[in-house]
Amino acid sequence: MTERKLTREDIKKQRQQQKKKKQTPFKVWLKRIILTIVFIGVLGFLGGAGLFAYYASSAPELDEELLKYPVSSEFYDINGELFATIGQESRKYVQFEDIPDDMVAAILATEDVRFFDHFGIDLWRLGGAVIANFRDGFGSQGGSTITQQVVKNSFLYNDKKLKRKAQEAWLAIQLERQYSKEEIFEMYFNKILMSGRVYGFGQASEYFYGKPLNELTLDQMATLAGMPQSPNNYNPFKNPDLSEKRRNIVLSLMVQHKKITEAQATEAKKITVAESVLPEDERKPATVTNYPAFLDVVLSELERNGDNDALAEGIKVYTTLDPNAQKIVESVMNNDANFMTEKIQSGVAVVDTKTGEIRAIGGGRHYGAERGFNFAYDLVTRAPGSTMKPIIDYAPAIEYLKWSTGETLVDEPMKYSGTNQTITNWDNKYLGTMTARQALYTSRNIPAVKTLQAVGTDKAKNFVSRLGIDVDYVVESDAIGGGRINISPISMAGAYAAFGNNGVYTAPHSITKIVYRDGSSSREYKSEEVIAMSDYTAYMVTDMLRDVVGNKPNASGTAANVSGLDLAGKTGTTNYSADEFAKYNLPSSAVPDSWFAGYTTNYSIAIWSGYEQRSDAITTWDERRLPQTLFKSIMSQLSSSIETARFKQPNSVVSATVEVGTSPLKLASEFTPDNLRMTELFVKGTEPKEVSDAFEQLELDPPFNLQASYNELANIIDLTWEHQAPGALEEDFDPNAVPISFEVTMSIDGAEPTVISSSSANYVAIPSVVIGHNYAFTVTAISDEVRSESASVSLYIEGLPDEPEEDDWQDWNNGEIDEPTEPEEPTNPETGTDNNGNNNNNGNGNGNGQVTPPTNPTEPTDPGTDDEEVQNGE
Repeated sequence: MTERKLTREDIKKQRQQQKKKKQTPFKVWLKRIILTIVFIGVLGFLGGAGLFAYYASSAPELDEELLKYPVSSEFYDINGELFATIGQESRKYVQFEDIPDDMVAAILATEDVRFFDHFGIDLWRLGGAVIANFRDGFGSQGGSTITQQVVKNSFLYNDKKLKRKAQEAWLAIQLERQYSKEEIFEMYFNKILMSGRVYGFGQASEYFYGKPLNELTLDQMATLAGMPQSPNNYNPFKNPDLSEKRRNIVLSLMVQHKKITEAQATEAKKITVAESVLPEDERKPATVTNYPAFLDVVLSELERNGDNDALAEGIKVYTTLDPNAQKIVESVMNNDANFMTEKIQSGVAVVDTKTGEIRAIGGGRHYGAERGFNFAYDLVTRAPGSTMKPIIDYAPAIEYLKWSTGETLVDEPMKYSGTNQTITNWDNKYLGTMTARQALYTSRNIPAVKTLQAVGTDKAKNFVSRLGIDVDYVVESDAIGGGRINISPISMAGAYAAFGNNGVYTAPHSITKIVYRDGSSSREYKSEEVIAMSDYTAYMVTDMLRDVVGNKPNASGTAANVSGLDLAGKTGTTNYSADEFAKYNLPSSAVPDSWFAGYTTNYSIAIWSGYEQRSDAITTWDERRLPQTLFKSIMSQLSSSIETARFKQPNSVVSATVEVGTSPLKLASEFTPDNLRMTELFVKGTEPKEVSDAFEQLELDPPFNLQASYNELANIIDLTWEHQAPGALEEDFDPNAVPISFEVTMSIDGAEPTVISSSSANYVAIPSVVIGHNYAFTVTAISDEVRSESASVSLYIEGLPDEPEEDDWQDWNNGEIDEPTEPEEPTNPETGTDNNGNNNNNGNGNGNGQVTPPTNPTEPTDPGTDDEEVQNGE
């Protein structure tokens, strides 16, 4: 059969069909994907709508009383006793029509610029928040309007859970339906938390500026408008610099949203926040409460953890406050007799060593509710000085390098790496070779910097981060506390507590839990324990820091010592720059800050002292020692009624007596001098096994050329000798290396020898000689417990003595009458016979030959010799 030819039309159809077949799978899958997405979207919408409806159905009812006024919050100590109530003490309700237009504009530009246009929820703002939450995680950013903030602060718990956000949105819509925009703004205006104890812009105006709203200037309104985002950080009393930066942002937002002109904003920014708020002597407390310094820390912690707004809900806050400890701190801080000048200030933090719970706070002298700056918590711009040395130098060296406390370091001139900046010590001296222990308890700077160099700044940064000290990077000057790291007394006390807690760090905290208004919901506040270091590091640092407050020479913290208490600690001071010395016209001894941080097994206390203005300097040693004296007073009172366990050496630490200066360290031998023997601590397994052979058994040559001669005119016997010290013939001989003394004995007519002199002199004079007797002498060289062989000589004094009374003769032989003395120069030393200490004539004095002693000696005379002079070789 003849096959039919395909026409052009047939070919076109075939090509279209083939193309269709190729495209069909893609289009099918595309269609399926789109339908699936739509289906999931519908299901999601229906599910979300259903879940929203479910959550909304359980939302509380709107209550106008709660909407308008804050509910009091209560604060409890560790015993469960109420110590403070805040929230309702001072109400100042302002009607919308009495709020200045610029005040309204500042708030709207900052918090909710479309407030008068949305229905309670700002969809544009919400969309931005949703994108941020997808990008950074749920809860990373909120899209709350003023209406939502009113609802949240009145009825809902301060968290970011989906249920709470759904209820917040539902109630915001309901609030917009029941109240006008002006009424809602009024609620926000009067209820928002402005400070730890101040609610509403009206009260804040009186508190911070001492005047009503209608008298505020534009810069003051902008300052207040910027505070609700972070009331503690933007408090103009406490942090005027941060407050000013925030105010300027508000002014810029007002320009951006055309609320004011650029010229108005520029003019307002010229005024500093510090000069526009009430002077300190005119400030009045917002509330009267017990323990305001501690309460400030609690309020700051609430804000830091996102629970600041919960205060308006009427929560119960359970704290770590020990009222007894707080009373002790306040009694010390409020006693002007403890302070040497009128203006010098201090900040005190008392932390439980084991738990990190803050027990007491000293915010400053006579700290009251009207004060803004808490020197224990807010002091984050002052350098810590040498209190950083254990934390950033020696602890990391033990942890990472397994240094012993006897590691050899050299205190010598040096400069920071890659610079011409010379490092100096506090006394401008260099003490040479020393142990790490000695370098720390005497607070030497050069060994500290060398230790950090050995550890490395990266490892040091990692180590301090586990102690709650966050810093981008570490520089060499951080080794002595003068670099980039600044720290508050609370943070310092927490870091030191880890040393007393076997290396376990718990961040200092003042809250244990909060209970919400309905009583059924609560939030636990618990700091996680962090193993910051090995137990051997903690104990070895502690043992070195014991010496800081001990009685060793040049220990820097002896004024902090509490008798009978096992404690450890470290001092610290900071320095002015050369420019500051010139700028403030300061004496060379001036310093800006003084610190002391110390701990027992119960408490860790850190104290800063200085002046509010950096230009006011610490200039006396009494001012420098102020943190130590305050510490001693507080710690002794805290510890008086409780048992304080001693620090316990772990099994990972061993001790060994080493020879100082050996490198690597070697065990001291039995011949190592006492001044070079030191018992130090080692990480188990790293202790030295080799014994030093630097010192051999000391051998002392006997004295030689011992001569005895009688000076008849002066009636004295001159005794002289020579001696060759060990190593005297060597080129590098040091005559002071081996201290040598000479012991001289005397015997008369064969009686028991008596020691008549022990000194470093090589001569002695015996006065009040009795003629007719035989005198025998020995001389022995001594160094520590090593004795040489003795040299001896005897001398007979010719003559016919009178027979003495029996008692006098006995007293003479017992050395009780007329003991010999040593003259400044020996009398006629050349007259005796040179017998090299052996007296070859066997008793023949002065070369006169054998003489028979008389049988009846004469009674000795008593010239009145001073016993003390004899003992001292004088």
